[in-house]
Amino acid sequence: MSYSFKNDYSEGAHPSILEAMTLENGIQRDGYGEDAVCNRAAEKIKKFLDNPESEVFFLSGGTQTNLTVISAFLRPHEAAIAAETGHVLVHETGAIEATGHKVVAIPSGDGKITAEQIHKVVLQHEDEHMVKPKLVYISNPTEIGTVYTREEILALKTQCALDQLLLYVDGARLGSALAALEGNLTLADLSELTDAFYIGGTKNGAWIGEALVINRESLQEDFRYHMKQKGALLAKGRLIGIQFDVLFTDGLYVEVAKHANRLAQKMRKALAEEGYEFLTDSPTNQIFPILPVPLIQTLSKDFGFFKWAETAPGFAAIRLVTSWATPESAVDAFIEAVKKNRQ
Repeated sequence: MSYSFKNDYSEGAHPSILEAMTLENGIQRDGYGEDAVCNRAAEKIKKFLDNPESEVFFLSGGTQTNLTVISAFLRPHEAAIAAETGHVLVHETGAIEATGHKVVAIPSGDGKITAEQIHKVVLQHEDEHMVKPKLVYISNPTEIGTVYTREEILALKTQCALDQLLLYVDGARLGSALAALEGNLTLADLSELTDAFYIGGTKNGAWIGEALVINRESLQEDFRYHMKQKGALLAKGRLIGIQFDVLFTDGLYVEVAKHANRLAQKMRKALAEEGYEFLTDSPTNQIFPILPVPLIQTLSKDFGFFKWAETAPGFAAIRLVTSWATPESAVDAFIEAVKKNRQ
C-alpha cells in the first residue's frame, strides 16, 4: 500500500510537539494537570475564547471526553439528543448508555440537526414516563464532513435556551471546521454559543488529547471529580498540556488543519472533474466520493480507505481522510490512479 487515507490519526505528532516533549521530559512537574505547562496551555486557549467564565480541562480522547461530559452534566433521568449519525450514538460502543443516559436519535441526511427537530423531540417527551431531553450533542465537523456555520449554531443555541437544554459540541476535528469556515466561526463564537465544547488534538497534530472548554460556571463545579471517576485525570497530565501549548503557539492548530483541508479539497476537485459525485458536500478533510465498485477494488490495492456505504447497484461511497502529515505526492498519486483506471 502506497498511502492510507483511512483516518487523520495514523501518523504521530507534529515535529514541534515532539521537540517540546523532549525538552520537557527531564523536568519535574506537579501531577494531574495542575502543572505550569497545562496552566500555560489553558491560558493560551482562553485568549481565543474571550470569555472570562470559560474553563479548560485536558482529557485523553474523544469518547472519554464525551462520556465524562454527558454523565457529569445530566441527572439520572435525563437524555442527550443527537443526529442518527452522531458519534456518541454510532461509534462509541454505547459509552453514553453505559453511564445510564439514553441518546435520542434525530434523522439527518447531512449529519446535522435543526432547531425545529430539537423542539419536536422535547414535545414528544412529555412526562415522567419517558426520559427528559436535557443536552443537545452535535459534532463540528459532523461525522460525514459537513459543517455547522455560526448562524446554524446560533439557531440551535436559541432553541436550546427556549427548551432549557444544554448545547455541547464534539470538536474531534474542530480545527478542520475552523479552517473551512475561516472568518465565519471562531473559538470565541463557540465559547459564546455553547455550554461546552472540546478542541480536538488527537486528529489534528497531537499524539493524543482533547481540550474541553466548559463555558457555564455551574457545570464546572466538581468536574475534576468526574474526570477522576472516569479515569480521565492523568497523573502525567502535562503530556496533553505540552501538546496544546504548542498547537496554540503561532497559529499552528489552524495551520495544520488548513493543510489537511487543502489536500482533501484537491482530491475532491479532481474527482468532480472526472464526473464523480459525492455523498455529502464536505469542505473539510473528509470527503465521500461515489465510485464504481470495480474502481474501488482497483484503488484499494494501493491506497487505504473505508468503503462507507452502497449508494446504488455497482456504486459505493468511500471515505478519504487527509491529515496534517499527508504528503501532496500521495494525493497526486491517488488522483493519477483514478484517472488511469477511470470507469
